[in-house]
Amino acid sequence: MFNSVNNPFNRRIESSTSSDNSSKQQHQQEQKQPERNLLDEEEQDEVKIGGRPILTEDDILYLVKDYIEKLKAEHPEDENYSKKADKWLLKFDVKKFMKQNPNITISDFNMIMFSETDALR
Repeated sequence: MFNSVNNPFNRRIESSTSSDNSSKQQHQQEQKQPERNLLDEEEQDEVKIGGRPILTEDDILYLVKDYIEKLKAEHPEDENYSKKADKWLLKFDVKKFMKQNPNITISDFNMIMFSETDALR
């Protein structure tokens, strides 16, 4: 901005515009610091479908029995199907199910039960 004609002693001259730039840069860096802190914080990468709660053991037992009853109601004339469904229900182990499917929600439950009971059909 200044040349040797304007600055005969070759000294550094700070203009008002350069001090404004440095204060703006400092202000921008101060704003970025909290953003960096937020990015550095570790958060769990857990997504819950629709914010639905995780099912408990009692919830799963109730839902399994209800699911099997609905399946049996869909095939009231087929006695063999009903026997298979009752047998499957007797073999069902809720602890094993929860261990295989941790943090299960109702949406997950319906998908899993569909695939688990597919052999009954």
